[in-house]
Amino acid sequence: MKEQVQGDTERLINENAEVQLKELFAGMIRDVYLVLFTDSTKKGPFDRAAGQILRALQKIGPKIKIEEHDLGHEHALQWNVTTTPTILFDPERFNIRWLGAPVGEEARTLIEALVIMGYGDTRLSDESQKVLRRLDASRGVKVFVSPTCPYCPQQAVNALRAAFQRPELVSLEIVDIQANPDVAARYGAQSVPQVFANEMLIAQGAQPEELFMASLEKMAQQTFFIPESDAGEIENDLVIVGGGPAGLTAGIYAARSGLKAAVIERGILGGQMATTPVIENYPGLTQVGGKALVDIMVSHALEYTSIFPGEEVMAIEPGLPAIVHTNRRRFKTKAVLLATGAVYRHLDVPGESRLAGHGISYCSTCDGPVFAGKKVIIVGGGNSAVTEALHLRNIGVDVTLVHRRDSLRAQDNLVKSLRDAEIPVLFNTEVREIRGAHEVQEVELFNTANSEISVIKLDGVFIAIGYDPAVQLAEKAGIELTGDGYIKHDDHHRTNVPGIYSAGDVEGGYKQIVIAAAKGSEAALTIFEDLTHPYWQKDE
Repeated sequence: MKEQVQGDTERLINENAEVQLKELFAGMIRDVYLVLFTDSTKKGPFDRAAGQILRALQKIGPKIKIEEHDLGHEHALQWNVTTTPTILFDPERFNIRWLGAPVGEEARTLIEALVIMGYGDTRLSDESQKVLRRLDASRGVKVFVSPTCPYCPQQAVNALRAAFQRPELVSLEIVDIQANPDVAARYGAQSVPQVFANEMLIAQGAQPEELFMASLEKMAQQTFFIPESDAGEIENDLVIVGGGPAGLTAGIYAARSGLKAAVIERGILGGQMATTPVIENYPGLTQVGGKALVDIMVSHALEYTSIFPGEEVMAIEPGLPAIVHTNRRRFKTKAVLLATGAVYRHLDVPGESRLAGHGISYCSTCDGPVFAGKKVIIVGGGNSAVTEALHLRNIGVDVTLVHRRDSLRAQDNLVKSLRDAEIPVLFNTEVREIRGAHEVQEVELFNTANSEISVIKLDGVFIAIGYDPAVQLAEKAGIELTGDGYIKHDDHHRTNVPGIYSAGDVEGGYKQIVIAAAKGSEAALTIFEDLTHPYWQKDE
C-alpha cells in the first residue's frame, strides 16, 4: 500500500499529457542535465514536489538526466547553492537556476526549458537574436514567478531563451515567490511576473519576446519594438486582434464559415478571463476556474484557426486589402476585427503608480498567495471585487473590502457569500493615498458620509474597480468612439471604417464572458456575409 501511495503521488502527469511528452522528448538530440538540491533535514513540500516532478519527467524522457544532492553536498558549495529546492540546468554549460518547485503554471516553463536544451534550439525570432547579439556586458537576470500566475510562463521562457542563447553573458534565476517569500520581500516583488537585471527592475508583467529582449538590452522596460526588417507576410481573409472570449469565438465561427482567419494576442490568451479565480455563470459549467475555461476555448479555437500569442499589433492600415503591422510581421487581410477588450482601471491616487507591483496588485490569482497571513484591502464593489475578496480569504489573506458607495453592485449570491465569509466591508469609503517607502505600508481613507479621514496599516492593496476599453489601435485607424470611450458600431458590429469591425468588451455593455463570446460569433458571421456582398460597395 505504501508503494502504491508513493506511485500515485509521483504520477503527476496524466496519461494524455504523458503520451504527448513522450513524443516530444523522443525527438531530443542532446542529453539534458538537471541537478536538484534539497534539504534532507526538512524535506518541506516544495522539496518533495520538485523531486517528484523531475523524477516523473525523467521516466518519460530518456535524454533527461537528473542528479539529486543534499544541501550539504560539496557541489552545493561549488555552485553556491544556499537554499532549497534549487534546480541547476546543466551547470557546466549554463548559469541558470530555479529557486522553487516547477508546479502549477510553471510546469509549462520547465517543459519549455527541457525542449530548448534537448533540441539545442531556442527558437528565438531573428529580431530577438539581433538584439541579443548587441549585448556587450553581462546581465544577471532574476524573474519572480508564482505557480498560480498564468502570465509568468511567457516571461520566464523569454528569460530562459536569452540565457540559453547567450550563456557567456546572461545568467538567470527563476524565483518562486511562494517558495522564497524572503527573497521576494527583499526585492519588493509582490506582483508577478517581475524581472530584474543587475539588480534593476526592467519589466513588470508579461511581454512579447522582442520587447523582453529590448528591455534586457536597454536595462529598462520597453513599450514598443521596431523591427530592423520585415519579419514576413501572411495573407488572410480576417485578422482578429485580441485573444479573449470574443476573439477566440470569432476565430472559430469565421473558420467554420470558410474564412482563413488569424487571432493575434499580445498578452495572455483569454484576457481578463484568465485571471478570474472562479467563474460561476458560464452556461453548461456550474463552476469553473478562469484559466481552465481559457484552456478549453483555446484548444477549441486551435482546431479551426491560427493563433499568434505574444505578438503585438502596432498599427492598422485600412483598405482593400488592409495591412496589419505587428512586432514580428505584417498581415494582408480583407477584414479586421478589433476584440481588444479592456484593461484594468486605476485609482489614480498618490502612490499607486510608484508602488505598483510592490504591494499594489490588480490580479488576486497571480499575486494573492504571497499575501497569505497578511492584511490587505480590495477596492471595488462589483462582481470582480467580491469574487477576488472571497478568493483572497480562501487562501488565508486577511482582507477587507473598501467601496465608495453605500451598497455593493455585485450579484446577490456573491454578496451572500461575502457575508457568510465574514469579510468586513467599509462602505462610503475612498482611497485617497497609498503610502510606503519601498512597498505598501498604509493607506489613507476618506469617508464620504461623515468626511472623516483615517489611516490603516496594511501589506497590500488589490484594485478591482473595472476596466477601460483598449481603443488605442481603433483611434489610430480613424475609428469613431462613443461618448464613454468605447468603439462606436452598428447592430452588425461594423465601425465607421469599411472592413474594420469590433466585438466584445471594447464595445461596452455588460462585461460578461458569455456576452463577449456571443458578440464575437455575431461579428464573424457578419464579416462572412459582408465579404461575400461588401456593404460599402454600391451595386452596379
